[in-house]
Amino acid sequence: MMTNTRNDRPQDRLIFALDIGRGGMEEVLSWVESLQGHVGLFKVGKEAFTIYGPALIAQIHERGARVFLDLKYHDIPNTVARAAEGAVGLGVAMFNVHAAGGRSMMAAAAVAANEAAARLRAPAPVLIAVTVLTSLGDEDLREIGINMTTMDAVLNFARMAQDAGLAGVVASPREIEAIRKACGEDFVIVTPGIRGSGAVAGDDQKRTLSPEEAILAGADYLVVGRPIRMAANPASEADRIVEAIARGLQTRGSL
Repeated sequence: MMTNTRNDRPQDRLIFALDIGRGGMEEVLSWVESLQGHVGLFKVGKEAFTIYGPALIAQIHERGARVFLDLKYHDIPNTVARAAEGAVGLGVAMFNVHAAGGRSMMAAAAVAANEAAARLRAPAPVLIAVTVLTSLGDEDLREIGINMTTMDAVLNFARMAQDAGLAGVVASPREIEAIRKACGEDFVIVTPGIRGSGAVAGDDQKRTLSPEEAILAGADYLVVGRPIRMAANPASEADRIVEAIARGLQTRGSL
């Protein structure tokens, strides 16, 4: 199982969002080939998985890289449990469910994943829950009927996920410190919404921090897509982010 270790390399904590689907599988895999060794995992989300399916994951694995399967399973417990078994069978290092599916659904996914890993004699993936999407703010939550602040909703979901047996959560960098206080040092926090000083075209993320700020706040893994993908030299930009991760880890005493 991939754990919240303090002895891994800084680049192991960088996840590249491989959410590209229009250019064909060869283009998608070219990002794996060009960024392998510069990042720790490749995130396969709904766009790429819907277009290319499990074959894409197999091709990434053939290139010696690891996968974070970001499909945010959200359904009745039995359906999500069967999907969790499927994710384990694909050999992914990490996958997620949506905490809004409830405690029973998350617990069913955790049990199914662990049992499937035991049957296959394979490492259990890190199972995490999405709390509140980084594109949403307080007004968005009120509009969909959640009468909590973003922070309160995130903490509620994080505690539910921990109680259900999950390893951690996906959460905005701005909620890291509160989650760490509520759920402890061993709870894995995967953080999207990572931005540098430059603007990103078409950005729909609302709750963001820089890489170093997020690590200093207590993040374990950073998910970065467009800032790397749109850089003049993506590998160099990934290296720059890894350097920021290393600085943050050194400052907080985790190296």
